[in-house]
Amino acid sequence: MTTTSFLIAVVSAVLASGCYASGADTTVDPAKALITVLYDAFGQTPGMQKDWGYAALVEYGGKRILFDTGNNPDILAQNAKARRIDLAKVDFVVMSHRHGDHMGGLGYVLSINPKVPIYAPKEGFGVYGSDLPSTFYRKDPSLPAEQRYYGGAPPEIMRFGSAWPSANFQLIDKNTEIAPNIHLIALVSDKPGTLEMRELSLIINTSEGLVIVVGCSHPGIDRIVESAAAINPRIHFIAGGFHLVVTPDPDIEKTVTALHGRFRVEYVAPGHCTGEPAFAALRKTFGDHYVYAGLGTTLLPPNK
Repeated sequence: MTTTSFLIAVVSAVLASGCYASGADTTVDPAKALITVLYDAFGQTPGMQKDWGYAALVEYGGKRILFDTGNNPDILAQNAKARRIDLAKVDFVVMSHRHGDHMGGLGYVLSINPKVPIYAPKEGFGVYGSDLPSTFYRKDPSLPAEQRYYGGAPPEIMRFGSAWPSANFQLIDKNTEIAPNIHLIALVSDKPGTLEMRELSLIINTSEGLVIVVGCSHPGIDRIVESAAAINPRIHFIAGGFHLVVTPDPDIEKTVTALHGRFRVEYVAPGHCTGEPAFAALRKTFGDHYVYAGLGTTLLPPNK
């Protein structure tokens, strides 16, 4: 067993034994990031249901962060219960992007934690709500008042509703530090199929380097890492979906080479939309610095 596998196994055994519960006192150093995968389509943890989507509980510096909410509220509730995690006690939620397999469980979270702050990407007319200056549309003063928007006197800022009107959304459109050493990277996809989609990634600046948690990496995992490196060039650990699930092998190899060679990422814990061929390519390249991150796994990024 490798050192990394041993660390993961020890932490998982402690959690499974009931010695640890989210929000309770624990021997895990709060200066270390702890990541528990609550939603994914692969894994072997008893009592947890596999489904396409992603959610993870991230704990760092005394903060409990739910990163994405999976595809189905009932499955998220079941999986959290199986891991003895009370989502009513999370300090805030990060929604990486607007796809249903990442935001489908939000209704369950709001049912037990209705006032929790939720960081989400700011998009024009987005499902999380939005606002625009009324100067965005062309005006024609020659029209009679009844044919003009707002009678010709629109508000300076036009605000638009969300799919969850009572939720406490904090909309993010630029890189932002939301708590000490906890950052959100905001990027826009330029890829076919997700063109102009905005996505947030969670960045934790630890003493070992950056711990990065990604949802689907639609803007490109390499672009996310490059942007995060402006905070700290040491990339210690990446977990989540790398969005290589339908990518041809040559392009997978380019991405893996960039992560390992150009960015010198120390550990990867890929999941969700990374894809099976990419799992294999990453494991081959990273060796014992490839960390299994199936459903129910608790990840403690290892010391150097």
